[in-house]
Amino acid sequence: MVKEMEHVKADKHWKQAVKKIREMETFEPELPSTLQADLRDYQQEGFEWMSRLAYWGVGACLADDMGLGKTLQALSVMLTRAPEGPSLIIAPTSVGMNWISEAQKFSPTLNPIQLGSGDRQTLLDNLKPFDMLVCTYGLLQQDDVAAMLAGVEWETIVLDEAQAIKNANTKRSKAAMQLNGKFKVLTTGTPIENHLGELWNLFRFINPGLLGSMDKFNQRFAYPIERDNDKQARTRLKKLISPFILRRTKNQVLDELPSRTEITLQVELSKEEMAMYEALRRAAVDRLSDTNQDLNSGAKHLQVLAEIMKLRRMCCNPRLIMPETDLMGSKLEVFGETLEELLENRHKALVFSQFVDHLTIIRNYLDEKNIHYQYLDGSTPTKARKQRVDAFQSGDGDVFLISLKAGGTGLNLTAADYVIHMDPWWNPAVEDQASDRAHRIGQKRPVTIYRLVAQHTIEEKIVALHHQKRDLADSLLDGTDMSGKISTDDLIKLMSEG
Repeated sequence: MVKEMEHVKADKHWKQAVKKIREMETFEPELPSTLQADLRDYQQEGFEWMSRLAYWGVGACLADDMGLGKTLQALSVMLTRAPEGPSLIIAPTSVGMNWISEAQKFSPTLNPIQLGSGDRQTLLDNLKPFDMLVCTYGLLQQDDVAAMLAGVEWETIVLDEAQAIKNANTKRSKAAMQLNGKFKVLTTGTPIENHLGELWNLFRFINPGLLGSMDKFNQRFAYPIERDNDKQARTRLKKLISPFILRRTKNQVLDELPSRTEITLQVELSKEEMAMYEALRRAAVDRLSDTNQDLNSGAKHLQVLAEIMKLRRMCCNPRLIMPETDLMGSKLEVFGETLEELLENRHKALVFSQFVDHLTIIRNYLDEKNIHYQYLDGSTPTKARKQRVDAFQSGDGDVFLISLKAGGTGLNLTAADYVIHMDPWWNPAVEDQASDRAHRIGQKRPVTIYRLVAQHTIEEKIVALHHQKRDLADSLLDGTDMSGKISTDDLIKLMSEG
C-alpha cells in the first residue's frame, strides 16, 4: 500500500503527508485511559485505523453501516487528540444532541458545547483543549458562522452524516471546505448515494488533491465507470480510495445481531386506481411531448421529475392527487391488514413515507382504529423529537410514523421489530438508513422490513433501479449509484409502458 501511495499525483500538502506513511509501522495507538467504554474488536480496529491516519496527517472516511458505533469510534480518537486543542463536530440537527450525550457518557473529560445563539465569536475565541463544539449544518452554511468557524485551528473536525456535503455547489459544502483542521474525519453510512461526483467532493474535504480536479476525476473515473461500466477504471478508483475509507457491514462484524429479512409486498391497485394512474401517465407523456422542444435541458429534467412525482403520489393513495375521491386506496388497505396482524402478535412497527401528507392519511386511519402511535417529520422540534423517541422506546405506542428524510438518521428505535416502507425512494441507501433505526446494536429480535410496491406502475421501475445503485456502490466499497445520474431520457422511459 505504501508503494502504491507514493506514486499518487496530488498537491503539495498531500505529498508531504505521504512521507510520514512509513513512520506508521512503529506507531501503536493506545486507547485513552479516560474512555468510559469497552470497544468491540471492530471498533478498536476503527480507532487504531483513524489514529494512524491522523498520525500521518491525512483524513479518514469511516463508512461503517448504521448502528455500528461510528460516534464512539470517532470520540475515542478525538479524546486522544483533545489535549492539543478543541474539536469541531458538524452534524444534522437531529444528531447534534446525540453527540453531546455520547460524549458525556463515554468521554467525560471532553467538554461538549452546543453552538447556538449569543456571542458566538467570544465563544470561539475562548475555546480550550478538551472543548468539543457541536454545530449544525444549518448554522455552518450561514456566512457569518462559516467565517467564524474557518478562523479557528481545530485539532479534529468530524462531519457526521457527511453525505450532507455531497453536492459541491451547495453553501454547506463550500463552507465545510474552508474549515481548518489538523485531522478531518467523515462519518457516513452512505458515502455514495447517487453518483461518483459525491465521492469526489467528500474526499476533497478529507484529502484535497487526492482525486484531482472535478474535470480530471470525471475523465479518469466518473465517465468511464458510470457511462461505460469500465471495470479497470473502477478497480483503479477503488485502489486509490481504499486506504482512507473503512467500511464494515453489520453482517461482517455483529454475529449477535438478529437476522434481517426484507419482503416486497406487491400491491394490486383497484380498477379505479389503475384508470386514474393511466390517465395521469398518458397526460404526462402528452404534456412532455408538447413542451419539451421549448425547454432547455435543465428545465426539461425538472418537468419530467414533476410529472413522475404525480405518478408516485398516485401510487401511494388516490387522495394525494384527488382529495375529493371516496377511494380508500389499495396501499392503505394492505397496510391496514398487515399492521393488524403485526399488532395481534404484539409486534411494533416503524412506518416510513417520503410524503408528509401521505403520513397524514395514515394518521387519520390509525386514529379511526384507535391505534396508539408516535409521529415525527421535519417540522418536529428537536426537544419533542427526543421525547417521542424516548416514549416509543419505553413502550408508549405500537407504531411510529416517520417521514423518510426526517427519520433516516440519528434515531435508535430498537423497540420496533418491523419496518414498513410505504413508498420506494430513488436510492436504496436512504431506505436502508431508515430501516437501520430498528436493526442496530441493542436489537434483540429478528427485524422484518416490508416494502409496499404498486404493481404495474413506476414504483416497480424505481425498485429495479435500486439493484444498479447497490451493485456499483458495493463494488467500490467492498473490502474496505452510483449508477450515474439518471438522465432525462431515462426518466421519461420510466413513464413508458412495459
